[in-house]
Amino acid sequence: MNSEERVQSLINELAHEVLSYIKSQEPSYKDRWVPASHIKNSLNLNFVAVPRENIQYGAKGWLFAILARILEDNGQVEYKKVDTRAYYRSM
Repeated sequence: MNSEERVQSLINELAHEVLSYIKSQEPSYKDRWVPASHIKNSLNLNFVAVPRENIQYGAKGWLFAILARILEDNGQVEYKKVDTRAYYRSM
């Protein structure tokens, strides 16, 4: 396996771990819609994504957004937004 294949494999493995976590949390929420903020905070998926010399105001959920989009593109999660809140549930 070359480096590109290994990186893609690890990213997909992360996405599937997030999916497993979403599934484990669904029973605790109405209609199984798990808040994105709960997922990001519980899995500690907020990171600063710019070089130290640049300015970013706090950690952001960019990694979670990428993983959730992979799951969404694969038809494994649904997404909905209510006001400013995002929610996910497994398909």
